[in-house]
Amino acid sequence: MKPAHYVNGVFTTTGAAFPLISPIDGSRLGVVPEAPRDVVDAAVRAARSAIAGPWGRTSVEERCVFLRRIADGIEARFDAFVDAEVADTGKPRELASTVDIPRAIGNFRAYADLAYGRPERAYPTTVPGWSGSGQALNYTVRRPLGVVAIISPWNLPLLLLTWKVAPALAAGNTIVAKPSEETPSTATLLAGVIDEAGLPAGVFNLVHGHGADAAGEHLTSHPGVDAIAFTGASATGAAIMRHAADHVTPVSFELGGKNPALVFADADLTEAVEGTVRSSFTHSGQICLCTERVYVQRPVFEEFVAALAERTRALTDYGPMISAEHRDKVLSYYRLGVEEGATVVTGGGVPVFGDERDGGFFVEPTILTGLPESARTVREEIFGPVCHVAPFDDEDEAVRLANDSRYGLAATVWTTDLSRAHRVAPRVEAGIVWVNCWNLRDLRTPFGGVKASGIGREGGEYSLDFFSEPVNVCVKI
Repeated sequence: MKPAHYVNGVFTTTGAAFPLISPIDGSRLGVVPEAPRDVVDAAVRAARSAIAGPWGRTSVEERCVFLRRIADGIEARFDAFVDAEVADTGKPRELASTVDIPRAIGNFRAYADLAYGRPERAYPTTVPGWSGSGQALNYTVRRPLGVVAIISPWNLPLLLLTWKVAPALAAGNTIVAKPSEETPSTATLLAGVIDEAGLPAGVFNLVHGHGADAAGEHLTSHPGVDAIAFTGASATGAAIMRHAADHVTPVSFELGGKNPALVFADADLTEAVEGTVRSSFTHSGQICLCTERVYVQRPVFEEFVAALAERTRALTDYGPMISAEHRDKVLSYYRLGVEEGATVVTGGGVPVFGDERDGGFFVEPTILTGLPESARTVREEIFGPVCHVAPFDDEDEAVRLANDSRYGLAATVWTTDLSRAHRVAPRVEAGIVWVNCWNLRDLRTPFGGVKASGIGREGGEYSLDFFSEPVNVCVKI
């Protein structure tokens, strides 16, 4: 299915087209329509009309049936979704087929289960001196926010889009979604599945296009939008927040990170090295949870760096950067690191494959050492396959180094000392801290960051809370 808008139950390619480029070899995959303001307006109107219609009166049970149908629909077209995700992102097929698409299916099924069985609260109330019995029953119900704008990124296109779409629909909202202009294909396939699942026209709408001064800005600044859920760069989140402030629109943001790993001398070094290879280089570092700062206790520092470099040099099945622009940004940080005094332990350039991949946007997985904590390479998010490794001496220093960042999304702690793990993890300023693992997720748990890494939490009831409004009902007895 070619990228297309989906507005009020109809697919359309209205708007000027821009090219969709393969990050694997630089070839042209097709074109994407840029939604002009009138298409965004039509999508918002359709969503407002839908929530005022039958969809606004559906029960949780009815909405959960739709969520399960959508999950079944993605599963039935599993290979088509994998093909589209691999083509758009360039990520290894194994990653798309074992993580991205299964998690998208799981998102819909998980929220169907969570929403269906969710209890509400009731409070018997007695107020002495109140007229009559002085008794009442207070209970809460939840109502949808209304029209939700969902802006999803290019690194995990379907996974992170469905991570928001599923709970928003479960809570009874209508949606206008805009995926990244770099990765439109699985979002269009999802619209097709939703259409086949029989959701009323206007409940889910999809527009394609760029961000600033384009479809994204038209959507996030629209007065008809009741809430905004966004995953992406912190600078983009700040721009969206300025638009949201004009209408006091609630926001849920999952933003950037400069995530630390703390490796203590008592850690199982084999596991810590393998875990750090995964946390730094999965999807070529293009995951918000990836590790870019590694701090290793001094007695094992040299041994750890040598082992990490050996494993990193052995990596072969890694994907490209999403675009030529992003490749150039990552390479500029490789050069900056050297200018700031870094030692390049391995990597630092562009690989040569001798095939069509040489026309793509690949960079080498890279390990740096020797930089001060003040270096831009250490402080700024690069979002590529690179980490800087530095030593520390004791627990307090490790925590101080981990927290010395404007970001606070995720962290990993490697230690065999259970008491230390429980001491250190709560002290790290991050939304999620993994101990002796990375990216081990339970969809019921809160997910999000602190400081410049986000606002609010997603996952489980936390998402259902954001996408709905509690209403207290007080009945005099």
